[in-house]
Parts: sequence; C-alpha cells; structure tokens
Amino acid sequence: MSKRDEDQDETNRSEADWPASVCVYCGSSSGDLSDYATAARELGTLLAKRNVRLVFGGGSVGLMGVLADAVLEAGGTVTGVIPNGLRTRELAHEGVTEMIAVDSMHARKQRMVDLADAFIALPGGIGTLDELFETWTWLQLGIHAKPVGLLNVAGYYDPLLTFLQQMSDRQFMSEKHLACLSIETDADRLLEQLNSFRTPGEGKWVNDTRSLQP
Repeated sequence: MSKRDEDQDETNRSEADWPASVCVYCGSSSGDLSDYATAARELGTLLAKRNVRLVFGGGSVGLMGVLADAVLEAGGTVTGVIPNGLRTRELAHEGVTEMIAVDSMHARKQRMVDLADAFIALPGGIGTLDELFETWTWLQLGIHAKPVGLLNVAGYYDPLLTFLQQMSDRQFMSEKHLACLSIETDADRLLEQLNSFRTPGEGKWVNDTRSLQP
C-alpha cells in the first residue's frame, strides 16, 4: 500500500474506530516555547482529520486559541464550554461551531466530561492541572471509564511525571492507577493509546460505581 493509500485509509476509518469527541485541557497562555503551540496545532489538525469533535474551555487566546483554530481550519468541529464570568476575561472564541455558557467552573468541568469520550492535557497552568487531576481521579474512582492522556511536549511535564512515580513508589497510588494515565510525546501515538485504552476494572473503593455519579 502506498503512503497516499495509507493516509486515505486512515481518513476513511469508521467513526467507531475513534472517540466521537475529545476534550483537551490546555493553557490560556502560549508559554515560553514555540513547541507548545506547534503541538497544539498538530493535535487540532489530527482531530479534524479523524472527524473527532474538539471539546475545550472556549477561549480564543494562548494554546486554547491555537488548538481551536487548527481544528476549524482543517474543517473540524469545535465545542467550547465557558463560565459566564470568564467569557469576557478569557476572550471567548467567537468562531467555534458551538459555544456553551455555564454558571460556574464546576459546571464547566462537568459539562466537558459529559460531552467527551476521551481527555488530553497539553501544557498549561494550575487550571489545566486541576482539570486533568479531577478527570483522572474520576477514572480511578469509576465515575467514568473514559481514557485520560497527557501530551508531554518538550519535556514540560517531566517533573510532574517524576513526582507521580514517587507517589506510586510511596504507596499513595497503585501502579495500576498510575498506568491509567496515557503519556506520550507525540499526538498521533497518544490518540492511538486512547483509542486502545481498556479500564483495569472497578473503581478504587466501590463495586457499584453508580453511587459515585456526581
């Protein structure tokens, strides 16, 4: 099969082969390296190519803006979720396919989780980490069974990954739950990991996870 045929075969995969929607957490700043924006642009293009809807925080600035613009420029679909109180401060992206306004940060995170089939964290600040850790915790508890991934661009998350391993080594987190976080330096490989993710079993503390639904 030629490279062109392989690319066409990739594009023509059925919708069942990829999540219908991926939520991406990332910074409203661009950071100090151009690598971060490059990675956001590449991820956005890949999502559009695979007909995967982007769900994100709704901003037009920083990596959020770069990501959304890349999806839209490649013909993809973008849903933004933003609290009313941040709509002006975060310069809500007016060009997205759909913008959902909610009343609070808690409602924003819940709505993004509800809308997405998988989650990816790009480089970002404490807001990005808050979203990543809450979504990963919910996976650990069995509140959802959706894959969670970390795109480690230019070693940005290396110190965090060292700490997470220490957390497991000191027996505050099991290796099984640490392994639930898919980690890659390449967007294409990360999407492949998320696509093949299988939950390791029940939540950490309960058998009937319905009791933990938020």
